[in-house]
Amino acid sequence: MTSPGIDPLVIAISSRALFDLADSHAVYEQEGLAAYQQYQIEHEDEPLQPGVAFHLVEKLLNLNQLVEGAPVEVILLSRNSADTGLRVFNSIEHYHLNITRAAFCGGDSPYRYISAFNSHLFLSTDGADVRQALELGVAAATILPSVKSNTNEQILKIAFDGDAVLFSDESEKIFKNKGLEAFTKNERDSANQPLAGGPFKPFLHALQQLQRAFPSGESPIRTCLVTARAAPAHERVVRTLRAWDIRIDESLFLGGLSKGEFLQAFDADVFLMTSRDTVNLPVIMWQPGMFRMVSPIRSSPRADFLRSYLLDSRDKRMCGLITPNECASVSMFNADTAHVPREKHS
Repeated sequence: MTSPGIDPLVIAISSRALFDLADSHAVYEQEGLAAYQQYQIEHEDEPLQPGVAFHLVEKLLNLNQLVEGAPVEVILLSRNSADTGLRVFNSIEHYHLNITRAAFCGGDSPYRYISAFNSHLFLSTDGADVRQALELGVAAATILPSVKSNTNEQILKIAFDGDAVLFSDESEKIFKNKGLEAFTKNERDSANQPLAGGPFKPFLHALQQLQRAFPSGESPIRTCLVTARAAPAHERVVRTLRAWDIRIDESLFLGGLSKGEFLQAFDADVFLMTSRDTVNLPVIMWQPGMFRMVSPIRSSPRADFLRSYLLDSRDKRMCGLITPNECASVSMFNADTAHVPREKHS
């Protein structure tokens, strides 16, 4: 397909999201930096196993085989030095991934290079890096493991939450502070006033440009809006997307229904989301056997604590939500049913 006027879609990804670095990280945690460096050098000819975002990256890069001009670029960002990072690049070559640009930061966080690479989205397993990227105004999300994804499906399927993700949180704040009735009235009265863009609008816009390179019905990218809104609040969303000249393939207005089964039906590769239970608060979710749920993370030390808990936990059937109260309330999500039994912890 030809791609006249398509701007590059640039995705920055951490090495620990692209590859499984659990073994080498365990060496670092247990034996220190020198042992880690030696371990990586001794094993640099052994390809790393795919990480949590590996198959998503494969699908993104595969678009370059279909669109003239190779408009998709994946940038590698790593806390490794170039010396210890040689194993990462050897693994990239082993899997025939067309990734040529990278930043190796020798122990420092690489988030500061995200904007310099003009990235539309940064994916990482490190909540602190994601938080710092968000503070720079970059769309960023934490991605956590799932048991499997739709790796046999060639179509790249990306689902977006609405308020505070594609759209600004202006209406979300009304719902949170004044309730559903005030929210509904505001959306009805403002139906002809487009919402401001949220942090993931530029990413969706870049995806839209790629979709338009294909004839109608033949795009290998499919997008879905999954929102808790319902009529009459749907109209403002439709008119906003029209004003932005953005087309969403599927739109689900769920009126507060649980999103899990709908995302499973869509067969999403990734769901970029926030939580209607919180506004600008840290949310980290993990969903096995279906799709990866990734979320912007706002500043809170408890977010990093919970992320560590989820990654270290042997019970991979749980998700976590943390709130900013001084005595945190932790809600555990049943990943099979997407129902929300709540537990309070003092």
